[in-house]
Amino acid sequence: MLSYRHAFHAGNHADVLKHLALVQMLDYLTQKPAPLYVIDTHAGAGRYRLDAREAQKLGEYREGIERIWGKNGEDAPKPVAAYLAAVRDMNPSGELKQYPGSPWLAKRALRASDRLRLFELHSNEFRLLAQNFKGAGRETQTTAGDGLALLKSLLPPPSRRALVLIDPSFETKNDYANVLATLKDALKRFASGTYALWYPQLAKIESRQLPERLKRLPAADTDWLHVTLRVHAPATDGMGMSGSGMFIINPPWTLADALRESLPWLTQKLAQDDTAKWKVETSADK
Repeated sequence: MLSYRHAFHAGNHADVLKHLALVQMLDYLTQKPAPLYVIDTHAGAGRYRLDAREAQKLGEYREGIERIWGKNGEDAPKPVAAYLAAVRDMNPSGELKQYPGSPWLAKRALRASDRLRLFELHSNEFRLLAQNFKGAGRETQTTAGDGLALLKSLLPPPSRRALVLIDPSFETKNDYANVLATLKDALKRFASGTYALWYPQLAKIESRQLPERLKRLPAADTDWLHVTLRVHAPATDGMGMSGSGMFIINPPWTLADALRESLPWLTQKLAQDDTAKWKVETSADK
C-alpha cells in the first residue's frame, strides 16, 4: 500500500529498537576487511525533520527518541550510547531536531569499499530519498521500486557479505506473505547473508503468528535472533501498535548480549504503562 509515510512515525519507540540493533550489526559487520553490501528494501526518505508538519502531527518521537535524549540518556548502556551517538551526529547542536533513518545510519557506518542499495516504492518518499543522498558517491545507489521484488536480483552479492534490512509498513495481509516468501527465496540464493526484519506488535493474527513462521524458515543449521519490546498493553479495540520486534537471521554473535544489556534500561525509559516488557531469544536457546 502506498499511503504509508514514515515521516509521521520517525523516532518512535519502534525506531529506537530497530536502529539500536542496526547500529550494533553495522559495527560488527564492518570490522572484517571484506566489502559489505547493505540493502534496505523499504528505505523511506532516509532522514526526517522532527519539527516538520508530518512528525509534529502524531508526535511519536516524544514517546521514543526524546525520552532517552540529552540528560535522560546519560546513564545509557554502552550499546544504547553508541546509537545515541549516531543520532547526535545529525544534531551537533545537542538539540533534537532531526532523526536519521536506516539509510543514513548505514551510510554513516560504511567504508569506501562497501556498497549501499536503497529501495523505495512511494514516489514522494523516493523523491526525498534521492535528494537526501544526492552526491553520496557511486557506492550508494537509490532505486524507485519494490525492494522485496528486486532483492533477488542482488543475491548473492559479489563479496558474499551482506546485511539486508526489511522494514515494510505491514498495512496489508499481503505484506506478511510477501516477507515470508522473499526470505525463503533469499535464503536459497544466499544462505549466509544477515537478514534483519522489523515488524509491529499488533492484535491481528498475522502479526502474532509471524515470529513462529519465521523460525521455521531457516535451515536447521541457520542461527536466528528474535527481540521484542512492548511499551504498553494492547489496545482493547485491537487497534494500534503496542510494541515491535526484530527477527534477524545469521545475526552477529555479539548482538544478543548487546540487546540483553540494553533492553532493561530501554524498557524502563520507554514504558507507557506497567505492562511494558522485553524479550531476547535465539536459536541457541532452543
